[in-house]
Amino acid sequence: MALYILVFLTTFFFMEFMAWFSHKYIMHGFLWNLHADHHKKDHDSWFERNDAFFIIYAVISIGFFLLWQNNILEIGLAIGLGIFAYGLAYFLVHDIFIHQRFKLFRNANNVYSRAVRRAHKMHHKHTGKGDGECFGMLLVPFKYFKK
Repeated sequence: MALYILVFLTTFFFMEFMAWFSHKYIMHGFLWNLHADHHKKDHDSWFERNDAFFIIYAVISIGFFLLWQNNILEIGLAIGLGIFAYGLAYFLVHDIFIHQRFKLFRNANNVYSRAVRRAHKMHHKHTGKGDGECFGMLLVPFKYFKK
């Protein structure tokens, strides 16, 4: 049981690196066409092309569930749940808390929530593909806690 918890936690924290990496080098790289609408203030729809990245990671998570279910990878359930839990955390922080796609957590005003908002605001200050900063989500650079 301890192994599964360790794998789950390791996967969850590794996903912060994957979010940073895929955001910086994939979303702001060769798949910018899917991410660009996220950097625009006006949207044609409540949905964004950027939402495709949630689907991509959901498919990966489901793939690990299937590997576990078919007795191919014993720790597949822990990995799939770690990816799912990170995706849920990302959704809650990014889409609900920061971008207010649902009007929840509006009054959160603690040191961490202010730092997350500042860092993300700095990321969205750059509307183009290049010259971005703060590509991660849950781990916020220390300088955003100081202000």
